[in-house]
Amino acid sequence: MALVNRLADETSPYLLQHADNPVDWYPWGDEALARAREEGKPILLSVGYAACHWCHVMEHESFEDEETAAAMNERFVCVKVDREERPDVDGLYMEAVVALTGHGGWPLTVFLTPDGRPFWGGTYFPPEPRHGLPSFRQVLTAIAEAFDGRRGDLDRQADVLTEAIRDASARAPSSEPLSEGLVSGALAALGRAFDPVNGGFGGAPKFPPASTLELLLRRGGGEALAMARLTLDRMAAGGLYDHLGGGFHRYAVDAVWLVPHFEKMLYDNALLARAYLHGWVVTGEERYRRVAEETLDYLLRDLLLPEGGFASAQDADTAGEEGTTYTWTPDELRAVLDGEDAEAAIRRYGVTQAGNFEGRTVLHLADPDADVPEEARRALLEARMRREQPLRDDKALAAWNGLALSALAEAARRLERADYLEAANRLADFLLGPLSTTEGDLHRSFRDGQAKIPGYLDDYAAVAGGLLELYVATGELARLEEARRLALRAVELFEDTERGGFFQSPPGSELVARRKELDDNPTPSGNALLADVLVRLARLYGDDELERKAVGVLRLARPLLERAPAAVGALLSVLDLHFAPPRELALVGPPGDPATEELRRSILRPLEPNAVFAFASGPDDPAVARVPLLEGKGLVDGRPALYVCERFACRAPVTSAAELAEN
Repeated sequence: MALVNRLADETSPYLLQHADNPVDWYPWGDEALARAREEGKPILLSVGYAACHWCHVMEHESFEDEETAAAMNERFVCVKVDREERPDVDGLYMEAVVALTGHGGWPLTVFLTPDGRPFWGGTYFPPEPRHGLPSFRQVLTAIAEAFDGRRGDLDRQADVLTEAIRDASARAPSSEPLSEGLVSGALAALGRAFDPVNGGFGGAPKFPPASTLELLLRRGGGEALAMARLTLDRMAAGGLYDHLGGGFHRYAVDAVWLVPHFEKMLYDNALLARAYLHGWVVTGEERYRRVAEETLDYLLRDLLLPEGGFASAQDADTAGEEGTTYTWTPDELRAVLDGEDAEAAIRRYGVTQAGNFEGRTVLHLADPDADVPEEARRALLEARMRREQPLRDDKALAAWNGLALSALAEAARRLERADYLEAANRLADFLLGPLSTTEGDLHRSFRDGQAKIPGYLDDYAAVAGGLLELYVATGELARLEEARRLALRAVELFEDTERGGFFQSPPGSELVARRKELDDNPTPSGNALLADVLVRLARLYGDDELERKAVGVLRLARPLLERAPAAVGALLSVLDLHFAPPRELALVGPPGDPATEELRRSILRPLEPNAVFAFASGPDDPAVARVPLLEGKGLVDGRPALYVCERFACRAPVTSAAELAEN
């Protein structure tokens, strides 16, 4: 019978994958840290996630090897972390490794002093020396000998790294003024970094720039829109996009979006569904609408959990091989489809005998004119679903589900999809129910009926943002008030009252430093998400203090806004929102009334990223007393009325879409 280690009691699929390793793994926590201190041993910290291909490789090569495991167990206290469950641990030690080596990634391998200070690290190490990398066993030997023989040097290195990380989060806000010119300068810099042939920014590997796309689309024209359109088109034509099942893989290993790294992440698909939805609203191009719908349909088909939340990811590998679920040969297509349909699919998706990935073909839009009927595409998907499928990481993370809630809620109203609205409401109930404490605080993670780990900044901010979008979709006051409650709780838990901005983790953490994150890596940072929510709430509630807290984030990030715009697209969008003239739209009218619905559709149809919306059914609606933007507003001669305001100064109300157009 296989032995199991302490990870057998965890719920994370990634940790459970390592439960029968011969390594004496601990989960991150007091028990591991106490043992390291008591025995005076260094900590070997290994961080990864369930859908990570190279994490699986290193496990098979090193952590399943008895001799390597014996060396680890003898000289180190070994700790395994799921980076998705513990972004605080991952972020802290990733920052240390990047400072040491200039790069990071997963699996992350870090060596710590017994009190948790990092002194050396890297990413993947092979079982034998190759490509300029030492073997993992050579690393283990060298670190153990240095710890025994040069402990003072390692302690000094640990002090330098730890202080550098603390200093980064203790940085004072910029004294330079914030201005709209920062957004214009960022757009110019993005134009210089843009790939004018393939879209996106930079070369291989190429990641979908969701936050930057949102910044470009909110500008709505000129070079910004051209960059957004080319990127949306090229991503959706390449193998990064799943042409049969919808949804996007995590990134392309090349510069042309052709061959992906095959894992699929909830956050990518939530963010990109919304970007394509906005692309459709701005341009009217139906192909963007189709991609948005197919991506959300993928979430509902393959990632939806019984409780109403969404699973985190699907693996890159199937039975130890990457891409086998998704790739095709011409003969495989002909085995599913008849005659003309098969040949059309071969042409449309560029399927050749040689293939473009290990003798097989990643489907891509090679010939858009080759017509493959929808029933043929469904037949191919059904055939693919009969293959062995990648493993699914079925833990639900609050932050990523908050992003999915935003996408579903907005798509529900724009596309008039009742199934999306039903899913969004179920998801909100899940986040506020099983994923919350009885006191209403958020947990980070949920799996197998168990919620665990106190929520982080991005959890609170993303869920609050999703609830705000659901309020816009439904007009239900309870959704707005829950969004506000969570945002205010996030301020209480995470605010740096001295320097501004927000820490990632709550006070009292066992980590050696509390960090602030400002960049999109790859999801919008918790600071960007919360700043956006705070500005919107400030304009609904007339609470200038909330906007001042958001501005505090922007002042901290000002050097990044100027120096590295591609890394802070979400914060640049907040800056654009901050400087935009406030546009506050208050609609009073019975839901379902044709005149109410006509006005509602008129104000919600365009992409108005700088507008906020408030709704009441009539003067007796409790929302009128509880949402300051609605105060004193009612029907006009018994008819539904729309009030267009700026800083609570409102024009004369209008009662029809025609009147609104004239204004």
